[in-house]
This record gives sequence, C-alpha cells and structure tokens, in this order.
Amino acid sequence: MTPDPPTHASARRESPDVDAAAPAPVPTATVLGYDVAVLDLAAAIERAGALVDRSQSDGRDRQIVTLNPEFVVLAERDERLRAALRRADLRVADGVGIVWAARRGGTSLPGRVPGVELATGLLRARGSSLRAYFYGGEPGVAAAAAEAARARFGISIAGHRHGFQRDAREVDDVVADIRASDAHLLLAGLGPRQETFLAEHRGAFGGLLGIGVGGTLDVLAGRATRTPAWTRRLGLEWAWRVGLDPSRWHRVPRLARFAWRVVAEGRSEERPRG
Repeated sequence: MTPDPPTHASARRESPDVDAAAPAPVPTATVLGYDVAVLDLAAAIERAGALVDRSQSDGRDRQIVTLNPEFVVLAERDERLRAALRRADLRVADGVGIVWAARRGGTSLPGRVPGVELATGLLRARGSSLRAYFYGGEPGVAAAAAEAARARFGISIAGHRHGFQRDAREVDDVVADIRASDAHLLLAGLGPRQETFLAEHRGAFGGLLGIGVGGTLDVLAGRATRTPAWTRRLGLEWAWRVGLDPSRWHRVPRLARFAWRVVAEGRSEERPRG
C-alpha cells in the first residue's frame, strides 16, 4: 500500500504566523487539576474538526488528549507526561473514572468521549477531505489501520509508521516523514508515550491535529475487538479487559489510586477552614 501523494504547497505552509479565529471557549470540569471539556461525543467530533481547520489555516500543530484515570496517575511521577496533558488544546473524558470524578466535583459531563469513537467519528465526518497519518502499534498494524480507514471512510492516507523505534534518530525520522506527508490529522497509538510524543514534537509537523488514540489502530486493523456493548454502556470496558487479560492487572492499583485521590480531594474541600 502506498500513501496518497500530498497536495501542493498549501496556505498553512505559506502563512504559519497567521492565527485563525478561535472558536468560543468550551465549558470545563476540573479533575485533579486537569480541565476536561464538557462535551458529548458529537460535539467533541465537531470541535476536533474545527481544530483540524485551524491547524490547516495557521500552520500550527494542535493536540487533543483523551484523558483517563491511568494517565492522571502516571503523570504524578512523570513530569513530561504531566506537562503534555496540561498543554493540550482539548482534553476529553475517555475514561468512566473521569466522568465520575467530575460529577463528584460538582459538574456532570454529558458522557464519555472514547478515543476510538472520537477518531473514527472524525474520519467518518471528514471523509475524502481528510489526509490522515497513522503512527503506532506493532509492525503492520498502522498500515492495516490506514487501509481499513481508507476503505471505510474514504480518507486519503498521508502515511503510516509502526511504533517500535529503537532510538532518537529513528523517532526523528518518523517526525520528518509526518511533516513531509502534508497530513491534516495524526493518530498516535503509543500508550502514555503518545501524549509526550505529540507534545514534545509540536511545532515540527507543519500544522496538523494530533490525537492520542491508544489501541484504536489495533481495532481499525482488526487486531483487537471492542468489548461488548453493555460494558461500554455501563463504563466497564476496563474491568472486562483486565478480567480477561492478566497482563493488564497492574492497572488496577492505578485505578484504585485515582479513586482514592478523588475522594481525598473531596474530603479536603469539605473541611471547614479557619
């Protein structure tokens, strides 16, 4: 499979210092120091499309974080991840724990915005007008995901790379390839590393929207399947996957710590002062 050829020089390459008109601010809920957008899935897809347009217009890279409890806990001891999560242009509630924590803090979110549904919804909405780059997964996964997305949504493929680079030089080669691809959208499926990759190379891609999408590439490629609909409806996808895969059991203490922190923060705010 060969990526579709890039278009000729675009406006975003010619005028990188021109800032596109910013859309109205999104209401947010605060979850352990992170502002999370109060958006349902449909509104989040629309917002992501607007960020694609702005990046194309002004040549500036942007980033969406699909926030989950595990990322929040890992960021406690990872300054690079913490900075990446805070710097994102938009944070949406990927995990049911984020929705729960926001509600305890006094704000009801419209629901989850799972990364896989945000990504596929954006691909579907933009169709043939979108050039997408697929980065991550084991060798062969990104290529298969790209071809599947082209067949399902009619998008143009800007390029694809697997996520197993051995050193900084190989990562730099990926960054250069993404920039040369003239992509509008970069889907990065690298686990927690996806957020630091997008944040630390922001400005090097030439004007695109980057979204960290976890295992979405595996789903698109047919290497993984989504959990049953009832688990997604009840917010129990994590429990289903952990229960079936012992290699995921290490995630349980992180989820427990997240819950403990949310409860502890609530109790701290309830204590009388003075």
